This record gives sequence, structure tokens and C-alpha cells, in this order.
Amino acid sequence: MDIADGAGAIDVTRGERAVVVGVDQPGKGDGRSSEARLEEAVGLAQAIGIDVVASRTFRLRSARPASLLGKGQIEEIAETARGHDAGLLVVDAQLTPVQQKSLEDMAKTKVIDRTSLILEIFGERAATAEGRLQVELAHLDYQAGRLVRSWTHLERQRGGFGFLGGPGETQIEADRRLIRDRMARIRRELDQVKRTRALHRDRRQRAPWPVIALVGYTNAGKSTLFNRLTGGDVLAENMLFATLDPTMREIRLPGFDKAILSDTVGFVSDLPTQLVAAFRATLEEVAEADLLVHVRDISHPDADAQREDVENVLGQLGVGPDDDDSPPSIEAWNKVDLLSEDDRAALEAEAVRREDVVLISAISGDGIETLRDTLSSRLQEGDQLHSIRLPAGEGSKIAWLHARGDVIGQETRDTDVHLEVRLSAENWARFQSL
Repeated sequence: MDIADGAGAIDVTRGERAVVVGVDQPGKGDGRSSEARLEEAVGLAQAIGIDVVASRTFRLRSARPASLLGKGQIEEIAETARGHDAGLLVVDAQLTPVQQKSLEDMAKTKVIDRTSLILEIFGERAATAEGRLQVELAHLDYQAGRLVRSWTHLERQRGGFGFLGGPGETQIEADRRLIRDRMARIRRELDQVKRTRALHRDRRQRAPWPVIALVGYTNAGKSTLFNRLTGGDVLAENMLFATLDPTMREIRLPGFDKAILSDTVGFVSDLPTQLVAAFRATLEEVAEADLLVHVRDISHPDADAQREDVENVLGQLGVGPDDDDSPPSIEAWNKVDLLSEDDRAALEAEAVRREDVVLISAISGDGIETLRDTLSSRLQEGDQLHSIRLPAGEGSKIAWLHARGDVIGQETRDTDVHLEVRLSAENWARFQSL
């Protein structure tokens, strides 16, 4: 679809030279240092191949409605851009359309804000048809809010047929209609995807296999852990948003013949609301999981702030820590191999006091077996021990119990097999219906 210039469409070229600007606004602190926020913004830009030639954070006494930054600050940025031959300015804040245009006019560079940057990353990462539809929906939603009456082609067009002639739509109205129509078509396609996903989910729920979903801040090591647990080859790089489309694989756990592990998109601070809404269908896998594993980069200086960001997004999906219907969860404190001995000892002591924490290194494999045992025990909470007697000829039922339950003991007496089996309520009901 060809939306006219000025619609807020994003046009970033891989390898483009850019200056990244952090904005330290009063009252906007979230526990992170300005240095950490700037470092993350640089990482976001580099994640799509932008060549960051300079970066700096500017402190604001108050945000300027017209340009966000002050005139002197913008002049300094423009000089830096000229000095480094940079044609792009990345502002780590949410800009209004007026602020974006003012910055472009004053700095003489193309300008994108944090939302634009994240949308661009998601657009490049989407690998499936569903992912691409979701990203396009988010893009269009973002563009629809940025159609401003500052275009050069807003004169009235003639419209109608024959005697219905007269003033037609303005170009901005036509573009809004095009965007609305395209968004409606995408939502219909995604509704079909959602119904298909629900059917698959129903089949999994009828099957005896539990589903475990990995969640966490981007670059916390979810995909590396996923590969470690499944023997898979999901893209796992030291790069923000390396994973976008969800991936599911089977894993082995003590007491289970099979479990399903789902790797989901990483979260980030100030995640655009358009993306939370667009990816709600994908992230429903999280809501329907039997257990959540919140993977945290415990070596990161802002680990606590990152945890809050993840919990905030999960709260928007209705599966936050305070939601009654949310699945049980544990935390996997990853990257312990990067900690000093003293820091690691302190965290190990804290983990001993808590039942919902496991210290791991997805890279080295340290703590992975403990994590497997913890996953198994949490999934088996509420299971009950049943004494079952079956004729020795009921081999298929005996095999079913071994596959779906935790067989504590088994012995043959005369022509019967006696088993002590720990089963979930769901599997006990399934066994009785065999």
C-alpha cells in the first residue's frame, strides 16, 4: 500500500550512519541509569544494522512541546551529525509527529523515535506469515496516529460520478481510509490464525503433555536456554530481539515422557502499545501455558527494572503476578557464569530461601539439571498417588501410565500388575476413561 509521505512510515537503510540520542526527562525515571538506557538504545539500533557513529544523553528541565529538545541541544546534535556524516537521528523517546518534523527540519537529518525503531526491528525479524501480518498491523496503527495536516497535498480533490460531483476526500482522509481498510483485512486474517491456534491448543490440552513458556527481557538468554533444553537450533545471538516468532519443541523432564517448551519474543522497556496489541494472539500461548519460566539476565545491572518491565507486559496480557488466572511461574536467573564469586554466592543464598528461583548458565549448562527437576516438580504439584491394579494383559494401559505418570512402584502378583502411580487430576480422569 502506498501511503503518502508524512504518514510516519519508517524508512531505515541497513548500514545507515546514525547518531543516537538519549533523553533524560524529569519524572520519567524507571530505576535505570541514563547510561544503561542509552546503551540499550544503541543496541536496538545496531540490531538492524544501523551504524551508530555517536551517542549521547541530554538532560531536559522540561520537554519542549514543539521539538522535545532545546534549540542549543538540537544545534549540538546537528553539528555532531554533520561531523560524522550521519543521515539519521535516533531519539530514545516517543516523539509526537510535530516534534519529529521539527527535529528533522532543525537537525537536517531523518529522525526516528524509539517506537519507530522497535517496529523496524520487528518488521525485519518476522519470519512467519502471521508474524509479518502482526508487524504490519502494528506499523499501520502507528502510522494512523501520525497523519498530520502538514502535508503539501492537502488541497481538496474532486470526487464522485456525474451529478454526484463535488468536493471529495482530502488526501489525508483517503490515506486514513486506506489504512483502516487494510487494518480490517489484517485483523480478519489474524482472527483466522487465532482460531487455528485455538484448535491446535485444544488438541494439546487433550494430549497429556504440559506446556512450558519461556518469557523474559530481550537478550536475557531465552533462545540459548531453549536450545540447551531441546537440542534445537533457534537463532540465539547476543542481539536484541533475535527471536520474534514463537517456536515450540518437545523436551524430556523427569516423570514425563514429553513436555512442550515454547520460546517467545523478548520484552523491552517502553514496548510500543501497538506491538503489545498486535502480538496478543501470539502471546496467548503464554496465557495458556501450564508453567511460565521467567528467564532473567541476573548479571545485568538493571535486572530488577527488566523484571518489572516483563511483569508489566504480562499484566497487560492478563497473566501478570497479580492475576488470579495466570499460570504458576518460576524464575531462571541466567548468566551466572558472568558473576563474581561473591555476587554468585549471595544469589545462591537468596535462591535457597526461595522455591521459585533456579540459578543457571544456558551457555555452560550449569544448573540445567536442577532446572529440569524444578520444572518437573512444579508441574507435578497437585498430583496424587494412586494404587492401580491391572490384568497383566493390559499392556497398553500399563505403558500409558508409565508415559503419563510417575510410576513409584510396580510388581506382578499372580496374573495382575500392581502399580503406585503419581498422576495429575487431568491424567487420572483420562486414565479412567480409557
